[in-house]
Order: sequence, then C-alpha cells, then structure tokens
Amino acid sequence: MIELAASILSADFSRLGEQVHAAGEGGGSVVHVDIMDGHFVPNLTIGPPVVKSLRKVTKLPLDCHLMIENADEFIPAFADAGADWISVHQEACPHLNRTLHLIKSHNCLAGVVINPATPVDTLSEVLDIVDYVLVMSVNPGFGGQKFIPAALHKMRRLAEIRSQRRLAYRIEVDGGISLDTVADVVRAGAEILVAGNAVFGSGDPRKNAEALLKAATEALLLKV
Repeated sequence: MIELAASILSADFSRLGEQVHAAGEGGGSVVHVDIMDGHFVPNLTIGPPVVKSLRKVTKLPLDCHLMIENADEFIPAFADAGADWISVHQEACPHLNRTLHLIKSHNCLAGVVINPATPVDTLSEVLDIVDYVLVMSVNPGFGGQKFIPAALHKMRRLAEIRSQRRLAYRIEVDGGISLDTVADVVRAGAEILVAGNAVFGSGDPRKNAEALLKAATEALLLKV
C-alpha cells in the first residue's frame, strides 16, 4: 500500500491546520514533520511545541524526522507532544540500537534514516528492529531540492534485503518527490512518499495530494 506523508516544511505556517486538513482530504495519510537543529543539518526548524499544536488539529499519524544531534535527549519530549513515528539518522546516532529501542519504549514506531552518501549496508544490524527505513533522496536541510537518482538503487536494495531476511520494515523516501519522480520511486520499492513542495508549494494541497497518489497508484499497477 502506498501512503503519502505530507511534509509541513513547505506549508504556510500561518494556515498550518487548514493546509494539513486539505492534504488529508486529498489522501495524505501521514503528516511528516522535519525537526532540524542547525548542527546536524544547516537549518533550524521546529520543536515539540509545534508537534503538540499539530496533534490538536489532526488525527493523522505524526511522522517526526529528527535531523538532530543528541536525539536521545529529545525523543521523550517529541513522544509526549504527540509523535506517532520517530526516525533518527544513522549518521547522527553513535548508539543507534539503543536509540531505536528508546523510541519504541515510548510507544512510537521507530525509523532509521540514511543520507544520500550513506550505504544501505550500514543498517544491517538494525533492520530487524526498525518499523521503517527512510531513504533521503536529497541532502537534508532544505525543501524544494532536486531528486538524486542514486537513491533508487537503495530502495531496491532495501526491498531485496527485506525479502531475503523475511523482515517487515516499510520503505519511505524523502526529497524531490513530485509528479516527475513518483513513478520511479514506487517502482523501486518506496511505500511511504514524503512530499512537501509538491503538496504545499503552489495550488490546492488537496488536489496536489490527489494527483501524486494517483500517479503513484498507477505506477504500482504497472509494476505488477
């Protein structure tokens, strides 16, 4: 099943509740929240208070992507604020096994993220722990970037490993997802599509979400 995770990084924060609602009406089933600390990535975004406010305006799962150092210190606060899914970067977590178990101990789905230059094989020892793997198809930090095609082979590799090892994690992709790229990522194995600019950048978020999901579903049918 293909899911659309609408990324609020590209939304109008003065109308955040309204825009999230519109994306949900268009078929978006997850709200993706990018947390950046200005250290691990060159941008500064939001913290637990915004997640807490979002929790009040939507019943959709909140997918909190922690692009931060010292994630262990903040996981409890994001869980308490209403996060349903929490993902951390392989590159930022020296004790990744422990961090993933910490997420699960707060009753959240645990995800691991890899940057464009990080090989899939670095995740070998945690794939039996995680609920989902997020493949970055841009370098994290800013919305509206161009898709990096090399991410496709990582999704294919993750799908192969899952089958070989009989694991159950889902494959998520984030960065440059648009009507031009969505078919390729779905055919490569992506199941959760993070899209910000393509949903909130211009026009009606509901119609944009519908169009993306339609293109993704059609590509999935052709794959079969």
